[in-house]
Amino acid sequence: MREKAVLDALDVQAVRASINRSPLIGVLAAGNTNGLVTSNLLEEGEERFLGEIGINVARIPSRHTAMGNMVLTNDKGALVSPDLSAEALELIGETLGVPIEQGTIAGIKNVGAAGVATNKGALVHPDASSEELKAVGEILQVPVDVGTACGGVKYVGVCMIANSHGAITGETTTGPELGRIESALGFI
Repeated sequence: MREKAVLDALDVQAVRASINRSPLIGVLAAGNTNGLVTSNLLEEGEERFLGEIGINVARIPSRHTAMGNMVLTNDKGALVSPDLSAEALELIGETLGVPIEQGTIAGIKNVGAAGVATNKGALVHPDASSEELKAVGEILQVPVDVGTACGGVKYVGVCMIANSHGAITGETTTGPELGRIESALGFI
């Protein structure tokens, strides 16, 4: 029943996969319509499976393993952690097929944890500076707003998944938070 709710909300097909045998794909990978980036934790069999189902996937050389926390992307651009190397940036840009910029959100290097983005809008950590908000909007080419989820959690990227069709949040997300999320991500 929960899988059906996810499929309906996001208007996607479900694929059961893992990274290093972990189901925490949202933390361990980041992606858009063009591809998926993950760390070297991705096992060869997992990479082969993703390739067989048509997903362009790249292992990013880095000591960092949680690419979902390090990359905030949509189909127009990507904001990535300043901790990633030039080699990593190049591979991320090629795989996702978007321009890449390094930066922070609310001074936080884990930009994927501090924000969530679709092709219609982005919601980021409420302590983001006006300069950071402007940069995120320019990089992702969408309107950006600030907010929380799951009853006040500022790291909205770890509280939800979203695409241009919908979003799934933690069940403790309040009504006012849902309203902000819907508005920021372009659903209303």
